Amino acid sequence: MNFHAKKVKQLTIYIVEDEPLIAATIETALLKQGFKVVGESDEAISALNEIMVLRPNLVLLDIQLEGSKDGVDLALDLDELRQPYIYLTSQTDSQTIERIKGTKPIGYIAKPFTETGLRSNIDISWHNYKTSEQHYLTIKDKGRLHQINQETIYYLKAYDNYCYVVTKTKTYLVPHTLKHTLQQLGSTNFLRTHRSYVVNLKHILSVGKNNIVLKNNDNIPLSASQKNLVVSKLKGI
Repeated sequence: MNFHAKKVKQLTIYIVEDEPLIAATIETALLKQGFKVVGESDEAISALNEIMVLRPNLVLLDIQLEGSKDGVDLALDLDELRQPYIYLTSQTDSQTIERIKGTKPIGYIAKPFTETGLRSNIDISWHNYKTSEQHYLTIKDKGRLHQINQETIYYLKAYDNYCYVVTKTKTYLVPHTLKHTLQQLGSTNFLRTHRSYVVNLKHILSVGKNNIVLKNNDNIPLSASQKNLVVSKLKGI
């Protein structure tokens, strides 16, 4: 499976909304505006389980939901997954706003909305999110601090309680575990492909049965349990 060709991808969206009629209206509007709806739910727990499997580009999240958890509770879980989401809600009371401040949405759309308003809000929020993804990783290597543009990182490799950070120009050995280093990365483009490897999805050249080839021609192991997730995420880039 080769990823040489770069095509414009449809933005994949998951809807979390407790009113069936509103959910249907949102889906119809999204489809008319050229988005792809991959699923929907009216409560937080089932939504989280499906989102973890489907890994959509974006979640549209209502705050008032069925069940014991509401949209703000789900948002906290999505923040843990580094899953982008936009609140789509009519709730603007002060208590809700205070709870929202503890979450990290990439946008907020108030109901009622128009089709064109929905489209423009999603486009602007997504553009700002992708623009802000250019982060820097601060690491210590051989007693010196380095600021590394995360876009230049090809992959991370575990080495006992240390971790190699392999970039376009240099390989660094940092005094932290693979798990710790992964947590410092601000981009959702990094994915664990094997217990000892984390790969930058933007640098994947091809995906085989049990391996990944990167653009620098390094060959990275791919666990069978991670293959579907890797391919799914690549389609969303």
